[in-house]
Amino acid sequence: MRRLTLLLAMLPTCAWAAPRTSVPLTSGWTMRIDPGDRAAAKAHPKAARWLRATVPGSAQTDLIAAKIIPDPYVGLNEAEVQWVGLTDWQYRTTLGATPDLLGRGHVDLVFDGLDTFAEVRLNGTKLLAADNAHRRWRVPVKALLKPGANDLLVTFRSPIRTLQPMVLKTPHPLPGEYDSVFGDEPAGRQTSPYIRKPKYQYGWDWGPRIVTQGIWRAARIEAWDDARIETLRVVQEGLTRNEARLSAELDVVAGEERPVTLAIAVTAPDGSVTQATRTVTVAAGASHVAVPIAIADPRLWYPAGYGAQPLYTVTATLAGSDTATRRTGLRSVELRRDKDVQGRGMALVVNGIAVFAKGANLIPFDMVPARVPVAQIRNVLAGARDANMNMIRVWGGGYYLDDAFYDLADEMGLMVWQDFMFGGAVTPPDREFRENVRIEAEEQVDRLQAHPSIVLWAGNNEVLSGWDRWSDRVAFKKAVGADEQERVGVGMAVLFGQVLRDAAERRDPDAVYWPGSPSSNYEGKPDTDADGDRHYWDVWAGSKPVEAYLNSCPRFMSEYGLQAMPDIRTIAAFARPGDLSPTSLVMKAHQKFMKGEGNDRLLFYIRQNYRSPRDFAEFVYLSQVMQAEGIALAALHHRACRPVTMGSLYWQLNDVWPGASWSSIDYYGRWKALNFHARRFFAPLAIAAERKHGTTRISLISDAVTPIEARWRVRTLDVDGKVLAARETATTLAPLSATAVATLPDAAVFAGGDPARTVAVAELLVDGRAVSRTLVTGVAPKDMALPDPGITTRWDGDRLTLTATRLARAVWVDFGAIDATPSDNAFDLLPGESRTVTVQSAASAAALTRALTVRTLAGLSPL
Repeated sequence: MRRLTLLLAMLPTCAWAAPRTSVPLTSGWTMRIDPGDRAAAKAHPKAARWLRATVPGSAQTDLIAAKIIPDPYVGLNEAEVQWVGLTDWQYRTTLGATPDLLGRGHVDLVFDGLDTFAEVRLNGTKLLAADNAHRRWRVPVKALLKPGANDLLVTFRSPIRTLQPMVLKTPHPLPGEYDSVFGDEPAGRQTSPYIRKPKYQYGWDWGPRIVTQGIWRAARIEAWDDARIETLRVVQEGLTRNEARLSAELDVVAGEERPVTLAIAVTAPDGSVTQATRTVTVAAGASHVAVPIAIADPRLWYPAGYGAQPLYTVTATLAGSDTATRRTGLRSVELRRDKDVQGRGMALVVNGIAVFAKGANLIPFDMVPARVPVAQIRNVLAGARDANMNMIRVWGGGYYLDDAFYDLADEMGLMVWQDFMFGGAVTPPDREFRENVRIEAEEQVDRLQAHPSIVLWAGNNEVLSGWDRWSDRVAFKKAVGADEQERVGVGMAVLFGQVLRDAAERRDPDAVYWPGSPSSNYEGKPDTDADGDRHYWDVWAGSKPVEAYLNSCPRFMSEYGLQAMPDIRTIAAFARPGDLSPTSLVMKAHQKFMKGEGNDRLLFYIRQNYRSPRDFAEFVYLSQVMQAEGIALAALHHRACRPVTMGSLYWQLNDVWPGASWSSIDYYGRWKALNFHARRFFAPLAIAAERKHGTTRISLISDAVTPIEARWRVRTLDVDGKVLAARETATTLAPLSATAVATLPDAAVFAGGDPARTVAVAELLVDGRAVSRTLVTGVAPKDMALPDPGITTRWDGDRLTLTATRLARAVWVDFGAIDATPSDNAFDLLPGESRTVTVQSAASAAALTRALTVRTLAGLSPL
């Protein structure tokens, strides 16, 4: 407690127009079970005593630190921590109020995030009752502070137990997301639709159920005198090659009516500064002030692959009182919705360039947001950038991410499709709920809108499409009758069509608003190939073969995916050797699809095109090969469908915990085979070879903005390297295009070779070098007679060269338990071909050499 008292004493002595001062409340916190929750206190007496707490944090992480609960990510421990989310908790600290602090004109207590039903008391007096984890909470406290020590107490009520009595007595509760498997909520009677809290924490088909509580974002004391800046938005009024006309939009809060001078300084990437000032009279309370400023010769921000990402820093100074800073980029964004014979297009146009969106969906980085380090965010986003992605969709079942995420996306040129936080549940239709969401949305848009990476705000994930067709929604509508169905439906239309649209379009006019995903912007049915974006789950969830991806060209594919197991080292972090079986209890606990039975679906897809795994290690390997090659088939097809299709975002980029999922980067940041493949199938120049009904269509794809001279070729080889046929053609790749250049029958593709021993290699060459390659076979991999590829290896420092004597399919370089990362992996080697990779590891060369294994579809290669 003493340290916090000293920090508050550092506030400056009161002076006229002293600057706003902020003191973080990060130390001196303790937590315990609320004594009023007698049953929980009796069942868990160690947690009923005051324990050291971390703020920001959660009850779960504090209990893990105190060794009262186990790590829920290990083994079967998830079940052992469920009581925490069903318990009420208290957090307390002491604020030391000095004469300097009490002499300030205003003293506010600010919480950037309270999770979720929280009551805050200062010296026994109730300050606020919070009910939305996505909102900031500010309350004046000067009148309640006394000299010396002040007791601050925050009490959290279990979100499940708080809402459950209402839900249980409701004849037809709102349809939610995923039922609990732990018996704390009856099936079909979920509390999550009624709360503004990250919905994934109630459990999803890729993550555990850990219903957190706590002070999950920063808390602080703010002291100010005459005025402060509440928000700073940076809006583009006009943008040309010669000039950017900006408006610094400020919300200023003053204690009384008074004149204020606002100075705006814009620092360009080269360090030059442009300034503007404005003096206005503000009213007591909140006032809006706009300060125009013009930037000569602006440098434009571009998505990755299209140009640089120069960033400008905008600083607003309220003379003598406060400053606020935003970093931004200058770019134009529009959503092109041209009508055609198939329906309406959906193309994002940035700085006049129609950009094909290449990327993946992002889920939360952890079950406890407060413990996500910036390094973890950077690693995942760098993995996306290095895989030639240019867009990330921030999925709506999580939370609005920290500023560090968007800063990194700005720097890396990753466009962000930002969902508002609605994960799929039907929303309450009452006005109070919508008003709560309105405040949340405006706060979050104000916080994030300056980021040039955010190009699109979407109202929700799957709420509208689910309402239209999901079986439990259809049953709900039938059960409640026409009047209630209309009330709920209209409530959602108002929320997503008006409330959130207004928050996005009015407060961030430089980005696009889209009412949901999937959606057609209320211009037709959602989730169709003809209009808007699609979530296509006939493959995987519907058990269709991966070849079904080739059956249509959607306008924008914003979700599709296949599962795979994570890296074997990641599995070792949560499972013991005796658990290494697809059917073990631990492996099923870390497989959330179909309530733990999803490994059967994994095996179904593996066996469909590959052999049945002979051991657990091969199960892991083949799952990754299946996922990578299936998504590659889909993504290249989407790109070949350009301009009909203008986006391909697979599900999903990252993981929230270690387990089986659709991710291409696992929880510990290790790339699966899919992420290596994505670097190739999302390359700026690519060749697609789609075999269907005995013919293969060859398409050439270019994201370049200028024409490129190239050649394409198709060679037919047997597995030993004998060339059976070859053709090669010169071409000019048109800018921003996909062009079908040939449709070849099987007879031409395979040249009469034995289908089990023949492969066609389609390549795109620029300056004599192959920049893209796709393999075509006449039979599934499981039906090919793949010989031992005869791989040899050679080390040169940290460089490993692999050479194949015969065809090597799906080469996977592995070092067992050693933490080592090759620069490339999951590739094919043609007969006689070599590939050199750089291996990054702290292990010695001798240890790496001993641990090295190379796996292919022919099995483990003897080295």
